[in-house]
Amino acid sequence: MLACWTDYLSLCRVTAAIGYLFLLLFSFFITVYTACFNGNCQVLDSCSQATDCGPGLYCGNCPALGKSQPFCTRGQAIMPTSIVGGLPFNKYSWLMTHNSFSIVDAPSLQGVQRLTFYNQEDTVTNQLMNGVRGLMLDMYDFNGDIWLCHSFRGQCFNFTAFVICLLQPAINTLREVETFLSQNPSEIVTIVIEDYVHTPKGLSNLFVNAGLDKYWFPVSKMPKKGEDWPTVNEMVQANHRLLVFTSVASKEAEEGIAYQWKYILENEAGDPGVKPGSCPNRKESRPLNSKSASLFLMNYFPSYPVETEACKEHSARLADMIGTCFKAAGSMMPNFLAVNFYMRSDGGGVFYDLDSINGQRLCGCNTIAACQAGAPFGSCKNITMPSSSPMTNTAGSFSGSVQFSKSASTIYYPNQFAIGFFSIPWMLFLL
Repeated sequence: MLACWTDYLSLCRVTAAIGYLFLLLFSFFITVYTACFNGNCQVLDSCSQATDCGPGLYCGNCPALGKSQPFCTRGQAIMPTSIVGGLPFNKYSWLMTHNSFSIVDAPSLQGVQRLTFYNQEDTVTNQLMNGVRGLMLDMYDFNGDIWLCHSFRGQCFNFTAFVICLLQPAINTLREVETFLSQNPSEIVTIVIEDYVHTPKGLSNLFVNAGLDKYWFPVSKMPKKGEDWPTVNEMVQANHRLLVFTSVASKEAEEGIAYQWKYILENEAGDPGVKPGSCPNRKESRPLNSKSASLFLMNYFPSYPVETEACKEHSARLADMIGTCFKAAGSMMPNFLAVNFYMRSDGGGVFYDLDSINGQRLCGCNTIAACQAGAPFGSCKNITMPSSSPMTNTAGSFSGSVQFSKSASTIYYPNQFAIGFFSIPWMLFLL
């Protein structure tokens, strides 16, 4: 009798152990099944590769803010004109890249080591495809042509010259812009040139040779006293879809290229432009609260660019600086937000800030995504904004640059099944 009772207890314990194992396995498979992957992950969801994240998102991290594990971040802008169209050009805000040509890993001149800083991580074409609509380019006379480069004592040398491929001048970048405009007939691009070109008619001939003259917005049609610009629809219909500004005043009369400080207000660049609570105007610019210009370019990048710090710069401190500059500019939102490493963020980054700016100014909503075409001002859709709560998935590790879908690298995750299996108490199998 006692033996039977002992056998019964042993059978119960074995049955319980099997049941417990089954529950563990079931829980594991449910976790794996419900985990996002293959393009289903949203902003702030953990990811292992770029293809895990949904459209317009990339797999990155932000160690500068203690977020070392990979998660999905915004990588593309919402075009405000696609939601609220037909307004004057100066009523919208656009993403601009500082030193758009200064690209990490861009090839240097053959046999010459490049000694310079980098400001972006992808090609100008990719920047435009991701919603960048403003390019800041430094142009110099070099080797009998015009090149894009960082200067050394005001001159361009081999070790600071930037090219798309070996031994090619600035026209290649402009041809990327021409290709984009020809393939996207409703888009408008702005180029701001830090101009060191002394060749007579050098810039105007460069744009003609790049095929961009057919998109040129004429200086004669630009507002001179702070009035509204033509509507985006009017600019598209007239094919005036390229705005070009130079830092040299004389070229407006000589070459028909708009003098930047006549049409654009601008805050100080570099470290003074990222100092909390302060938004001074650039010395060449009129005061930010001047009403004599209707475009405002807000610089937000440190004097020395550091890739790994950019995600921190594009967090809450950027939103705070936008508020500071808004007040300094007499309640005027920036039309262009110029940054380094625009892809890097702690989740939404510059894209969310632009969404917020455009939402407030175009429809009275906290984000452009909440705006409704044709609805009264202040009529907003109910949009849930992702929080920036800490990541909870600690599996795997991640390092390196922001991933792009064409070159995504896989992050190794330990075999969760094996870990789960061997964590089951061995006593269950010793019954």
